[in-house]
Amino acid sequence: MTNRSSLRLNAALVIGGLLTALLLGTALLSLVWTPEVPTRVRVAMRLRAPLEAGLLGTDHFGRDVVSLLMVGAWNSLAIAWPAVLLGAAIGTAIGCAAAAWKGIADEIAMRVSDVVFAFPAVLSAIMIGALMGSGPLAAILAIAVFNVPVFARVTRGVALQVWTLDYIAAARAIGKHPLRITWEDVIPNIAGALIVQVTIQLALAILTEAGLSYLGLGVRPPNPSWGRMLSDAQTYLSQAPHLAIAPGIAIALSVLGLNLLGDGLRDALDPTLKDRGAAA
Repeated sequence: MTNRSSLRLNAALVIGGLLTALLLGTALLSLVWTPEVPTRVRVAMRLRAPLEAGLLGTDHFGRDVVSLLMVGAWNSLAIAWPAVLLGAAIGTAIGCAAAAWKGIADEIAMRVSDVVFAFPAVLSAIMIGALMGSGPLAAILAIAVFNVPVFARVTRGVALQVWTLDYIAAARAIGKHPLRITWEDVIPNIAGALIVQVTIQLALAILTEAGLSYLGLGVRPPNPSWGRMLSDAQTYLSQAPHLAIAPGIAIALSVLGLNLLGDGLRDALDPTLKDRGAAA
């Protein structure tokens, strides 16, 4: 059973790592090279099929689909990464404070998290867009706000477990301040869980960014976006189905890769799962 668990773990890490590396590599490569200029309009080349003009054909403006996908990967990560990291930073601070002081601080933090969590990222983007205009910044803030209660709850849950350990009790007995205990003893022990959560939330952020761009609340044209590519492809599904298939597959593989990577990291970093596997 242990060998089977190790094989599943390795498969998740390897497949997830490869798909994530492909996403990152494509995004970084788009900064220095694409087959065509992604914003170049060629009316005479519009709606060409795959291999007829480029590897994946062209869209309704004659733009190269491969180039659009490559730049779209970078635009997705450019919104998803800062949004998740911002939400993680704020949520982790709230969760650590709630676990350290408990009582009324814990209650207030969790109730506020419940209220924020009740608003989906799309609704948050609409409200933020109404205040400051739609665009990448509004999408980043909307996704970050959505991630704050997620990380607050995850951090609070794992931090509370750490606060029950003997060495934390010893640190409190010698008069160590809760902030210092949190920074030196709690955060290093919950870092693994937070890293796993970041990968999972990054997958959701990419999916959310695509949804926001689909609705016109994310990346602004003419900058390429996977969600906008799907939105533009609706009119041409019968003529050029590849316009919807290509970004759809890109989104699916990116989300799948990050989820597999998160699952593999969780199994590798969680000692309780290792112990269960060994016992089985």
